[in-house]
Amino acid sequence: MQDYVLQARDLDILIQVVRAEGFEVMGPVLRDNAIVYDAISTAADLPQGWTDEQEKGTYRVKRRNDGAYFGYAVGPHSWKKFLQLPHRQVWKARSNNSGIQVAEIVDEAPQLAFLGVRSCEMHAIAIQDRVFVDGEYQNDSYTRRRSNIFMVSVNCTSAAASCFCTSMDTGPRVTLPCDLEMTEVIEGETHYFLVGSESYRGARVLQQLPVVPSTQEHEAKAERAVQNAVRQMEKGPRNFDSTDLKELLYRNYESPSWDRVAERCLSCANCTMACPTCFCSTVEDTTDLSGTYAERWERWDSCFTADFTYITGGAVRPDTRTRYRQWMTHKLATWHDQFGSSGCVGCGRCITWCPVGIDLTEEVRKIRELEKINREGP
Repeated sequence: MQDYVLQARDLDILIQVVRAEGFEVMGPVLRDNAIVYDAISTAADLPQGWTDEQEKGTYRVKRRNDGAYFGYAVGPHSWKKFLQLPHRQVWKARSNNSGIQVAEIVDEAPQLAFLGVRSCEMHAIAIQDRVFVDGEYQNDSYTRRRSNIFMVSVNCTSAAASCFCTSMDTGPRVTLPCDLEMTEVIEGETHYFLVGSESYRGARVLQQLPVVPSTQEHEAKAERAVQNAVRQMEKGPRNFDSTDLKELLYRNYESPSWDRVAERCLSCANCTMACPTCFCSTVEDTTDLSGTYAERWERWDSCFTADFTYITGGAVRPDTRTRYRQWMTHKLATWHDQFGSSGCVGCGRCITWCPVGIDLTEEVRKIRELEKINREGP
């Protein structure tokens, strides 16, 4: 892939070209003291000069000492909210003298451009693609929306303390196909983006930008920037060996560790709502007071809710212990059996947005340590 240099001052030109191609641009914006994804119209809407600090149960934004446009990790929202809608109407029905008429609701699938997609989030979208597009039971709403996405990815050049994508082999460098791939480089007074494309749509946009071919020096600076994120995670507290997670969790289905984490877990479902790969949903039927009109709505749900596994006779997972074990074991182990990969991409959202600071990577270590003690003795 031939890379080109786009000066940072010309980033707005890229946004306007993408919009002129018929896409509504969604990107990071600073709102309510968080960096979230929403509609943007110019580069001025981006959180330039802002970053985030994340730890267990902690998130805050603060000023950077430079003008980076993408100098943050990930916020509370993922791109999932544009693809698997949090709440959507499925059908409506009305009863009259002619009988009952049921009308399926086909929600609009706008042409959206995702600007600033990190590698871990691209892997998360790919995981949801396997569930909703490539699986046995397709989700038509998701499929329509997914087919209209123009993807502009950004390689990470810094990591939050909660990031562990290197442990899950999902980043920080983009490895999945996209329309445009960018790396932001800031060294002294130098501020540019290394931009490349391997898609027809991306090349079409690239041809309309004021870019010049990159040199080895440009590419070396971009590589140093990405390696900075790698070093931060390798030296960070969440770095761990994930090669045997599936077997580890299968061996420890009755580990005492599940009881210990259940004493802290609130079953609040924050982790599943923030997770970019969790896809559980439920449906709700409503009627008017006359009983002649009804609607069915699909909304996000969570394996942590009490009603999620409720069937005649009671809930399959009636307590926090079994719910947390289900979530973590599915995410890191049984997902491999279902979909051929882990369900975790190492974005760290479940750590940051857990109100009691439960850390998935710590729980893995505790299970491993307890297994070792039980096998070898104290």
